[in-house]
Amino acid sequence: MKILIQILIFIATFSVMEFMAWFTHKYVMHGFLWSLHKDHHHKDHNSWWERNDLFFIFYAIVSMSFIMSHNPITFWIGKPIGFGILAYGIAYFIVHDIFIHQRFKFLRNANNWYAKGVRRAHKMHHKNIHKEKGECFGMLVVPFKYFKR
Repeated sequence: MKILIQILIFIATFSVMEFMAWFTHKYVMHGFLWSLHKDHHHKDHNSWWERNDLFFIFYAIVSMSFIMSHNPITFWIGKPIGFGILAYGIAYFIVHDIFIHQRFKFLRNANNWYAKGVRRAHKMHHKNIHKEKGECFGMLVVPFKYFKR
């Protein structure tokens, strides 16, 4: 029974991370930490590394902290929460950094309706290079208006 609860916690954590991605992007990245995120919208350097990548480091530290804090008796939900955050981070990296921004040169030929919708939505978000009025959404839940068959 405990393993089933851990699987449900993992799935719930992964799902909550979609909300966290939206919330962090709208209110933190396009808010008080715009100074770290703006180089993602308007590249002002020649480096592969962006200041925006510090958000990835932050969530990696949170994930590792939950995993390392796991205790089979007192904090048995540490691993499923930590691995849920990790799984979302991997999915986000694949969709956002590899598929959309092509930081690594593969997954270029995906042209199904979902892939096109995700690309279109992200392109609309990047049309605005300023802090204000940046349309924000999660990675997996993209408004239907961007999907055309």
